[in-house]
This record gives sequence, structure tokens and C-alpha cells, in this order.
Amino acid sequence: MSKNDPLNLTLTEESILNAILFRERYGLEIMKAIAEASKGKKTIGFSSLYPNLRKLEKKGFVTSRWGDETPEENTGARRRYYQITGSGMAAVNRKQEYLTALQRLTLAGEL
Repeated sequence: MSKNDPLNLTLTEESILNAILFRERYGLEIMKAIAEASKGKKTIGFSSLYPNLRKLEKKGFVTSRWGDETPEENTGARRRYYQITGSGMAAVNRKQEYLTALQRLTLAGEL
């Protein structure tokens, strides 16, 4: 299996991809989406988020761009927005297909 194989996605990578599945988000929005979706049980900090985003970008699953807003509009820092790519969507779908197939086998008692 290659490192780009969707089955090798970590839970954090998978969470990030799902957080940007239907809309572009910047880092803090991704962190909030993950925390909100898990009702606060899964959180991710900046020190984990950005290295994982870089890995996903390197794999071709995510693209990013600098925001158009001026630094004064958002606490003096420019926002970087992240968007899932077609490869990223395919990876999420492939991982979900695998998990669904695994659940079916377990339910059928084939394991």
C-alpha cells in the first residue's frame, strides 16, 4: 500500500477532509467543525492541524490559498483557506466504502 492509499488515512486526516468536504474553510473553522461534530469529544490543536494539512496537500487531497481579506479584518493575520480536491473526495469515499464493507462482513458473521 502506498502512503497515498485512502485506507492509510489517519482519523485526524479523515476528520480534516470531512470538515472541508462541502466548503472551503480556514484553520480555525476546521478545528471548530471537528469539535462541534464530535460534541467536543474530538479536538485538534494548531500543532496537529497544520502538519496534517501539509501532508494532505502533499498527497494531492487538499489545496490551499491565501484569503483576500486584509490583515486588519481578522486580528492582523491573513487566513489560509483549504479545499478538498477530487482526489481527496475519492479518498474519503474509498475509506467509507471500506468501512461499510467491513461492517457488513461483521454483521454477516463472516469474520
